Amino acid sequence: MNIQEMIKNGATIIDVRTPAEFQGGHVDGSINIPMNEFVARMEEVKALPHPLVLCCASGNRSGQVTQYMNGNGHKDVYNGGGWLEVNALKTQN
Repeated sequence: MNIQEMIKNGATIIDVRTPAEFQGGHVDGSINIPMNEFVARMEEVKALPHPLVLCCASGNRSGQVTQYMNGNGHKDVYNGGGWLEVNALKTQN
């Protein structure tokens, strides 16, 4: 299943940007868990419906968090890239 199919099927979208960046615009329905808070909020992350699609401004930070998660046994976490790209995938028919 590709990222778009996951999003269409209800994947949880997590935006790892700062709260200020998130407030400036984000994917409707996404959750803001900043990269620097991810480890501290791991129990919250684990409790979210999976798969998880992570996004940020460009895909760099979300890629780092995805690598961390995958490296720690969480195989249903995916890097969606920039939030604008994820937003476009979510709104496509």
